[in-house]
Amino acid sequence: MPLRFLTAGESHGPRLSAILEGMPAGLPVDRGALARLMARRQAGFGTGGRMAIERDGVAIHGGVQAGHTTGAPLGITIDNLDYGAWAERDIPPMTTPRPGHADLSAALKYGYRDLRLSLERASARETAARVAVGGLCLQLLARFGIEIGSYVTAIGAVRAELSDGQDGSSLADTYRTRFGAAEADELRCPDTKAAAAMRVAIQDAIRAKDTLGGTFEVVALGLPPGLGSHVHWDRRLTGRLLAAVASVPAVKGAEIGPAFDNATLPGTAVHDRFTLGEDPETGEAIVTRRSNRAGGLEGGITTGEPLVVRAAMKPIATTLTPLASVDLAKGEAARTAYERSDFCSVPRAGVIAEAMLAYVLSDALLEKVGGDSITEIAPRLAALRRGRLSELAMDDHPWRFGYDETAG
Repeated sequence: MPLRFLTAGESHGPRLSAILEGMPAGLPVDRGALARLMARRQAGFGTGGRMAIERDGVAIHGGVQAGHTTGAPLGITIDNLDYGAWAERDIPPMTTPRPGHADLSAALKYGYRDLRLSLERASARETAARVAVGGLCLQLLARFGIEIGSYVTAIGAVRAELSDGQDGSSLADTYRTRFGAAEADELRCPDTKAAAAMRVAIQDAIRAKDTLGGTFEVVALGLPPGLGSHVHWDRRLTGRLLAAVASVPAVKGAEIGPAFDNATLPGTAVHDRFTLGEDPETGEAIVTRRSNRAGGLEGGITTGEPLVVRAAMKPIATTLTPLASVDLAKGEAARTAYERSDFCSVPRAGVIAEAMLAYVLSDALLEKVGGDSITEIAPRLAALRRGRLSELAMDDHPWRFGYDETAG
């Protein structure tokens, strides 16, 4: 069964909830790791007051017994502590849409007569439930040696100076070093000099009552070749991954590897050349790539190289500086009212993207190997082809399609 999940709840409602279906049985659930992931989603320089209120504890109400998944749907809830300040109060009308938000577009779609109905569900608060779901998927992937991390590459006009990460035999080590450096800094940027400049840029934006966006990368290591497929558009992992990362609130663009840079170059400078190497486990001849400009995907299928997704996040749309708008109730020009928000969410967005990547890759892994339990999955995963020459037997003789064109 494929993985699927749904979330429910509002930004200032009593709680968020999620149901995750399709998780195999026998996965030990590390609640401490889940708590640490939830805390990472709340941390980062530039966060607003809401993160000081919430303590995102994850309660699991189904699908786990004796500390292990059972194969049944997992029920998850996260209490909204801020609900106490809203539960017994009259909610003032909200009739002036904020540029950059879903206020107006959702009202047009659903016919809302108060814009707060748009805000409550469109809020990035919903991503806490997604991170809880993704946290369980991260634990599933880790069980099979697959790890995911992220880091900030730019905030505003400040860009990190990082090696291109395309060449050499130790790409995984390069990315692990970036992961570690990112976690040691509240900007989650592995370039300490750039991180210092990013901090200044955010402070300047706060003083100017403004916001900043930026870019981040999320990377998966240890993936086997062969996840995804080229045979149908909706099975191409390229589209599934880009959709998942672009679904993170305020993310307006995403690419696999250096896709936009690749678009400026001739093909001979882009495509990863093949070479024969030696399998470190068996000593057999194995086909490898000399670089990873494809970002870990070819034809919508994983190559076994690090999977790299880069995303662009717009500046948060809620600004202390009022913006021009229209009061829909009065039918006249108006200025927006401030709703509590971050000044820069880029450091937090990378953590959310990790969760979304983990969900899509877990689904692709289960689609490839099948199995209802961890014990069934493990030997199937170990048996996958890894690019050894012995696994790539070729017939090496002519053939014909052989279709019967007269049928029907």
